[in-house]
Amino acid sequence: MAIRQDDNRPTRRFGIVNLLLIGFGVLLLFSNFLPNPATQVPRVPYSLFIDQVNDDNVKRAYITQDQIRYELTKAPEEGAPTVLSTTPIFDMELPQRLEQHGVEFAAAPPKRPSFITTALSWVVPPLIFILVLQFFARRSGMGGGGAQGALSFTKSKAKVYVPDEESRVTFADVAGVDEAKTELTEIVDFLKTPQRYMDIGARIPKGVLLVGPPGTGKTLLSKAVAGEASVPFFIISGSEFVELFVGAGAARVRDLFEEAKKKAPCIIFIDELDAIGKSRSGSMGVVGGNDEREQTLNQLLTEMDGFTAQDKPVIVLAATNQPETLDAALLRPGRFDRQVLVDRPDLSGRKKILDIYGKKVKLAEGVDLDKIAQATSGFAGADLANLVNEAALLAARVYRTTVEQADLNEAIERVVAGLEKKSRVLQPDEKKVVAYHEVGHAIVGHLMPGGSKVAKISIVPRGMAALGYTLQLPTEERFLNSKEDLEGQITTLLGGRSAEEVVFGEVTTGAANDLQRATDIAEQMIGTYGMSETLGPLAYDKQGGSRFLGGQSNPRRAVSDATALEIDKEVRGLVDRAHERALAILHHNRELLETISHKILEKEVIEGDELKELLTSSQLPDVPVLEGVAG
Repeated sequence: MAIRQDDNRPTRRFGIVNLLLIGFGVLLLFSNFLPNPATQVPRVPYSLFIDQVNDDNVKRAYITQDQIRYELTKAPEEGAPTVLSTTPIFDMELPQRLEQHGVEFAAAPPKRPSFITTALSWVVPPLIFILVLQFFARRSGMGGGGAQGALSFTKSKAKVYVPDEESRVTFADVAGVDEAKTELTEIVDFLKTPQRYMDIGARIPKGVLLVGPPGTGKTLLSKAVAGEASVPFFIISGSEFVELFVGAGAARVRDLFEEAKKKAPCIIFIDELDAIGKSRSGSMGVVGGNDEREQTLNQLLTEMDGFTAQDKPVIVLAATNQPETLDAALLRPGRFDRQVLVDRPDLSGRKKILDIYGKKVKLAEGVDLDKIAQATSGFAGADLANLVNEAALLAARVYRTTVEQADLNEAIERVVAGLEKKSRVLQPDEKKVVAYHEVGHAIVGHLMPGGSKVAKISIVPRGMAALGYTLQLPTEERFLNSKEDLEGQITTLLGGRSAEEVVFGEVTTGAANDLQRATDIAEQMIGTYGMSETLGPLAYDKQGGSRFLGGQSNPRRAVSDATALEIDKEVRGLVDRAHERALAILHHNRELLETISHKILEKEVIEGDELKELLTSSQLPDVPVLEGVAG
């Protein structure tokens, strides 16, 4: 990618005239402090001056605060100076002494500075200050991306991306977001042939907002638009508009659009638009204020759809992960006319993305990227790129020249569960508990409904806290979950704790994360999805947090104490029924639990056909779990 700064750079040479002015000013300023040979007189001790006064050898004296200059009646020797000076001391009797010995004395009048000295004292210091300030302002302008003078902080920091043959990104380099590419193709067509749209009276959207989770390719899509249209492309982040200086953000917005109009038709891409585009409504619903971000937003609104008509098209592309926080005036038609969702890819999209990144590494013969695509449900484009890179790093670590299927499988586990911690040695009793815990997850998960299968059991510690893990991979692409599916997920999560109870008669802290996830699913079933016959189809949770960034669980609405108690009972009932179901399954498959646990204690990892064959013999209990076990 060819990224360069704007060409409006100041000259790097600090003019020779400025240097001469500084030198001349400094010379004149300090000229008054240099000694003048014409006015210098010999300086003698004060005691010698008193002796000469007492000897009646002083004719006259001029007394100032800094010195006493006096003239001798007779030189002590031929050729000696008759005008001498001394430094005065605090002597109250000096006037009487001079008067007694007939010395003519007087206080010298204060020396008035010359016109040149006065002028220099007023002109030279400000001149030096201005020149030094100009010097540093120019130096800061050199590294500031094209700004000149002392006001460089008001210049736009946008970089200009000019596509070339080597760094050019096109729609062929973007996969998994076909709908978004279709929307943006129209923008490209308008930039190439605008007259076709203008003849029919159509108006191209001024702004296109790309929204979606992180890593789905919003920035890459915008570069592809610039590459397809072959027009200048300004890149800037929303945070680069706001500075400490008041008004700098609005000035940078103005400068950015002025530069863009000079190179129109062109595209402005603002990444992380929410940094400056957040809603102006305060926590109390009061609109207004003098916040720097608000002034920057106001200027952006004016530039995108103000009174000034734009002869040449300047299209604004913006990306954000938090569209719900943006100001309503920014999202209205006429500014950002379109919102394009760039979501996580589906199965076919993941296959295409893996094909693109697979061509950038050396894959071994027989590598099946379709299986990798099926095993990476929920992965974004950036996750898949990282997955392929991790696999290449694993292959290079063992000095292989190609990436094999095992490297890709291991990379999935590294991304999902974390790095293997082979140095973390478990005690024999702890290892036994982990083995039964993970096998409990596997047996229960195998018998539960849904679109996932148990692909691997491992008791090798991974990541920061996982002492073992059971890997479940989706067998089909699913976008909806039924009540039965969610209850099956809760039962599977409680399978590990239930296995500890069945085998050891006690529980450990290893199920902490399982309990947290199971409780979250149960609360969502009751409070968000309305899956309770007692409480009915009502949502008791508010929609909170970011749609694409996740975050904390949704806060509960204001409900009565009786309703809150009923919600807690329903959640408790869901979890307890799933717990009893897991216990019943493991009691019914106790022999299989022991068999698989002993095998994994020996091998540490069981996967593939061997695991599938072992789990095939598992069965659901004949006696169903009674409803309302939790009371």
